[in-house]
Amino acid sequence: MNEKRAVVAAFGVAVAAIIGYLISQFIAAFTISVFLYYSSRNFYHKLDRFGMPKQLRALSTISVLVVPFLLLFSYTLVLLAVEIRSFVETYPVVESVPDDVAWFEGVDGLPEPTIDGIINAYQAGQLDVFIGFAVDHAAFATSLVSGLLLNTFIIAVVTYYLLIEGSTFRAWLLRFDDDDIVREFFEAADDELEAVLFGNLLNVIVISLIGVLVFMGYNAVVPTAVEVPYPVLSGALTGVASLIPVIGMKIVYVPLAIIAAVPVMLQGQTALLLYLGGFLIVAAVLVDTIPDIVLRPYLSGNRTHVGLLMLAYIFGPVVLGFYGLFFAPIVLVIGLTFADTALPRLLGADPV
Repeated sequence: MNEKRAVVAAFGVAVAAIIGYLISQFIAAFTISVFLYYSSRNFYHKLDRFGMPKQLRALSTISVLVVPFLLLFSYTLVLLAVEIRSFVETYPVVESVPDDVAWFEGVDGLPEPTIDGIINAYQAGQLDVFIGFAVDHAAFATSLVSGLLLNTFIIAVVTYYLLIEGSTFRAWLLRFDDDDIVREFFEAADDELEAVLFGNLLNVIVISLIGVLVFMGYNAVVPTAVEVPYPVLSGALTGVASLIPVIGMKIVYVPLAIIAAVPVMLQGQTALLLYLGGFLIVAAVLVDTIPDIVLRPYLSGNRTHVGLLMLAYIFGPVVLGFYGLFFAPIVLVIGLTFADTALPRLLGADPV
């Protein structure tokens, strides 16, 4: 009997190792799928009140929430890259541009994310840099596009089945419960993952978008002399700074106002400082206060320390690449939740 158990266990370990290896080859896609699942799960469940079948609810959720989010997020990243390039050109931090990204120097701006905007950009020659790069590096471009399409397909499929089969998978895991330790751990981890992945990261993204819109809107209505430098980059940094306790977003928009005020004061145009005073008020109200009051109570975790979470957001992309932005917080949440719920019980502590 023990020999049969050993054979079955060895077979199970082998199958788990193979599945784990396959998942590791597409870890970025699976990680993003987990994030999108927790980001859209509430909307998926709310559609149940309309009597829709779960397959239609999952497709509607992906169409309404996931696809627009990915497009907007991707466009914002490229727009941010353009503005970072402009910043580096103005304040050079490297002696020369690497050859593999030198082609990006020809990009001065992005077309509007609409069909008419792309057509007009093509007719104006703004897409020549991208077309030229694709022609000169056909093999790389083909590999890049095929890899992007494959990962996008994996993300869509995994997110779809997580939405419709998530409760089934959870029920299967709870079959191995022992003294409610597994149930307590999974319920706590599930709630905290939703709070952290959907909450804190969405809070960063929302505040970044609000910051970009407010800073660009401010620049559109004020004289050139008092414009905020690099509004897109500054707005993105404002969202990241929202993770910093106490000081938060003030660490970005207050220095911005000071930087814009220095040349105005040196030129003796003190009357223009009223615009910068208005900028501080608008930023404090629309970017700092209102989002913090409205979003923070709903988009914050209960167990995960803000400082550790901020370090996870910083070191995750540095160590693991782009997907580390999602993967590092997942590992942090699971580890802290296990230490807080399951570990004391396993060591013999009384349940609280």
